[in-house]
Amino acid sequence: MVPGHRLNNQAWWSLGLVCLVSLFVMGHAALAADARESDLGPPMRFVVVRSNAPGCEPTCPEWISAEGTIEAGTPALLKRALKKLGDRKLPVIVDSPGGNVDAALALGRLIRKNKLDIAVGKTRFEGCLPDEKDCTDNDGRGARYFGTAYADGSICNSACPLMFSGGVRRVVGQWAFLGVHQITTTYVKTKLLYRTTYRVVKGKKKVINTRVVSRKNAGSYKTYEMSKAVEKRLAAYLKEMGVGQDVLTTMKNTPASGIHQLVPENMLRMNLVTSLDSVDLFTAGTICRANPLPANCREIPANKPAMPTVPTVEAPTAGSEPTEVTPAQPEIAQREEDMRFVVVRGSNLLCDPDCPEWISAEGTITARTPERLRQLLDTLGDRRLPVVISSPGGDVPGALAAGRLIRERKLDVAVARTEFVGCEPGEADCAAEDGVLAGLTIDAGGECDSACALMLAGGVRRLVSSQARLSVHSLGLERKVKGYLEEMSIGSGLFSTMQSVLYSSHRQLEPDMMLKVGLTTRPQSVDALTGATICKASPKPDNCRMVPAPNAQADAPARL
Repeated sequence: MVPGHRLNNQAWWSLGLVCLVSLFVMGHAALAADARESDLGPPMRFVVVRSNAPGCEPTCPEWISAEGTIEAGTPALLKRALKKLGDRKLPVIVDSPGGNVDAALALGRLIRKNKLDIAVGKTRFEGCLPDEKDCTDNDGRGARYFGTAYADGSICNSACPLMFSGGVRRVVGQWAFLGVHQITTTYVKTKLLYRTTYRVVKGKKKVINTRVVSRKNAGSYKTYEMSKAVEKRLAAYLKEMGVGQDVLTTMKNTPASGIHQLVPENMLRMNLVTSLDSVDLFTAGTICRANPLPANCREIPANKPAMPTVPTVEAPTAGSEPTEVTPAQPEIAQREEDMRFVVVRGSNLLCDPDCPEWISAEGTITARTPERLRQLLDTLGDRRLPVVISSPGGDVPGALAAGRLIRERKLDVAVARTEFVGCEPGEADCAAEDGVLAGLTIDAGGECDSACALMLAGGVRRLVSSQARLSVHSLGLERKVKGYLEEMSIGSGLFSTMQSVLYSSHRQLEPDMMLKVGLTTRPQSVDALTGATICKASPKPDNCRMVPAPNAQADAPARL
């Protein structure tokens, strides 16, 4: 106790210090099997990405890639990213294992406030990677990051669906994973030592301030049941976002140690998704051809591809013969060894008039192959035709891009060759009335070697019969090839097998081996996709089409 002082003959105050010890209990809720956010992986980061889809420049879609764990500071990061975008409204493409509940709610409200769409998906970057310092790969292209968004293998679990609920349009797709479970609430006990400063005025203590001088962890415990207060708060949030309460019921009924994957139809019924579309709805390179132009499409005039040079033709002089000038060939003109794509219709009389159709893909894979395939697919609209491939391999990056395009369009692939009826593609006088050739598929003689296996890996169903041949060897670009196979959910055994074979050699894989490493989904004949009787099945396969007359053909161009 400090002796009292007198001022102007009046007793005024005395100072005193007292130390107290208190046991404090604080609660923290997290939607994760383990509430420590760091255990769920790197924190979420937000990056604006521009599509690198072939042919979309100079006007391409852009989006916000949101990948990682939701932490307490995540909403502030998104707010900062949106501030830089100004009035632009880009969809959010999210891939997250979950994390902090309160932060997820804040993210959802921020997304809804800014009227943003959201989809579950991952982003594959080209050139500069997020957080990569001093990268100049994309300099002069008008954007910092370029890439492709895809759904396969992406997740939105635990707290992530709460963030997802904030989107105006919300899509997941059948190749992404959205799961919920019970909330884990962790109570942390902390022992606080604090100092109180007070003064004595006329014999009475008056506190001036209290300051914590030390903290010590005194243990913690968890509960795995949602409290009434938390349930009420989540119910109000879901109602605010227009999402059905069945989502909350499913969360409560799923143990915190597990995860309940919601199927697309149930998500639609719960209004958790607004349609059964996938991430392509917001990020496909073709969406910027629509009218009106989607809000996330941006034109960069400097990225406009150079037009091919067209030779000038002088007007003929009187009495002279007109000069015939060969027009300039387009940049992606087919070379003789390039893989060619042809739409083929089954010629077996057993199927007429309702016959299967497919895309015959034969030849060497080159850098032009992905764009040629995309051009053909664009002519088919929403139709999904299986790809029947026979190739000795070729360009690895071209194969990776073609495989991703096949997976993006959800196409099946079989190794076989196509026997054309009447004439072969490329012959001067070989043309069908409406652009589609007739033919049959044959397993025997079909081959898929080297980089061709990468194209095959992109198929949804992947068929190789015992009569076809598939062989592999090391391809180089190890990191890209390994990442691609993981992306396509192909077992690590295929990459190991490829790496074990010298580039100058080939190892032919038997059907059982292909099935074991996950390259094929079944050791089945191409007839499962193109056989004469498949169109009699119920439901009818997507590649069956009935023509009005026996000799009628499809409207799509024959070849690209």
